[in-house]
Formats: sequence, structure tokens, C-alpha cells
Amino acid sequence: MKRDPPAAERQAQEEAAGEQETPLWIFGYGSLVWRPDFEFSARKVGFIRGYSRRFWQGDTFHRGNEKMPGRVVTLQEDYDACTWGVAYEVHGEQIAASLQYLNMREAVLGGYDTKLVKFHPQEKEADEPFLALVYIATPQNPTYLGPASEEDIAAQIIVSSGRSGHNIEYLLRLADFMRYFCPQVEDEHLFSIEEALVSILPCLCQAEDPLVEV
Repeated sequence: MKRDPPAAERQAQEEAAGEQETPLWIFGYGSLVWRPDFEFSARKVGFIRGYSRRFWQGDTFHRGNEKMPGRVVTLQEDYDACTWGVAYEVHGEQIAASLQYLNMREAVLGGYDTKLVKFHPQEKEADEPFLALVYIATPQNPTYLGPASEEDIAAQIIVSSGRSGHNIEYLLRLADFMRYFCPQVEDEHLFSIEEALVSILPCLCQAEDPLVEV
């Protein structure tokens, strides 16, 4: 179902059209951490507070299909939690181009809405927190799947594949990002699903497997 651009995105687009020199930051916590697919001027690893990352969103295009939806991440409000990812800085003509692309990738095809959140860079000594645009899939969207056990989520991921690749790749690349760029963070939900998947398919834990390359 085709969706109009969310209000936050429309506002960002209008600001971009009228003030090309004002940069915009976009926060990614799923596939955007390794595959933004839009031009940007800078990237920073860091986190946002008040949300936890959950594999509760269904995907019928990128990592699944209508008959067998994949599982991808969204954000759940959680006062005591924080979610790590990457913020991308876009400015000038990059703003409109990135928002147009992300509206199709995340909103129209993915079921996500937009919100502004405070992003905290990993390098605290060098940077102050700043606002960033983030895409969040809420329970109101038609492909939302909701909570399930780590074992059930892993089992669904194993059998799902879409136009962007296998759902297993999505899970493992996200786990690799956390392990390599945020080694001090224990993402229990993410790593528990990875562990459940590996217990079903032990060969996936081998380092030479191409799926785990970043």
C-alpha cells in the first residue's frame, strides 16, 4: 500500500528546500548501519536513549515476501534502554535525495514512520548530542508482527528471503556491526536470536562463512 511521506519527513524536506546549507542527520539502527545506499558527508557511531531494538517488524519486500515475511528491526519505547547505530550527515542536495530514497525504502516498502531523536556520538569528548531523523515501525502498520521468542524469530529468519537478500544476512550483519563497532555493548535481544539461529544451523558460526563479512 502506497503511503504519503510522514510529517517529520515532509518538514525535513521543506527545510531542506528552503535552507540547503543546514545539515540533516539520519540515524540508522538496522540495515542502514552497513548499507545506507545514499550519499552522505559524515557518519558517526553512537546511540539514542529511550528505545530498545526489536525484531518485531515484518518484511514482505527486502528480506521476505507476502507468503513468508522476514523479520527486521524496529524500535520499542523503553525508558531505561538505549539503541546503538550510525548517524549520517547529509546536506545540500544530499538531503532531498536521501529523504526521497528513504521514503521509498523505509516508509512505502517498509511501513516505517519518522521521528526526531537525540543522538549521542560514541566519541563524547569531541561531539555534543544532536537531533537526528529516525524511521520507526509502529504496531499500527500492516506488516507489524510483534513479539515472539528468540527461537521462533530465528526460525522465521532462517526460511525468509527477499529482494535485498536472505534474512540470515540481515541478522548476522547487524550482529557483526555491534560486535565490531560497539564491543562494550551487550545487545541481549539481538545476540540471543543470533545464538538461537546458530544452534539450528551450526555451520553459520564459522568465520569463513561469506554471510558474516562486513
